[in-house]
Amino acid sequence: MLTRRLFSACWICSAASLIASEVEAQQAPQVQSKGLTRTVLNQTELPGGTHVVIQVVVEVPPNSDVERHVHPGIETGYVMEGTGMLYLEGRDPIELKPGVGFQVPQGVRHSAKNGPTVTKITGTLTVEKGKPAASPA
Repeated sequence: MLTRRLFSACWICSAASLIASEVEAQQAPQVQSKGLTRTVLNQTELPGGTHVVIQVVVEVPPNSDVERHVHPGIETGYVMEGTGMLYLEGRDPIELKPGVGFQVPQGVRHSAKNGPTVTKITGTLTVEKGKPAASPA
């Protein structure tokens, strides 16, 4: 049983929980967190056609959880405003606050817990084309 829920740019994961099958219109995420919003800023297919880079802005409501999930690629995030905790399986938790950058390695289960205010994160997912950007774990 998971005692802490994760919040990260797994917000991004959650945020981007997009299907990376086509560079154009991404699908809605499979990993959802109540009230979380995500805005896709840019998406680009990398040379070779095997990976897609998705840039997003994620807004996480106060005191909310981001469900545990994984990505088929690397997630990189930067906290613009708000606070929270990011929980990565097998690693120490990361305190999220403005100015903090983080990375979640491919396949690492993670989740997050948001603080008392809205948290806004910019994130970049580099994921395998044709796979969901995030999947429940």
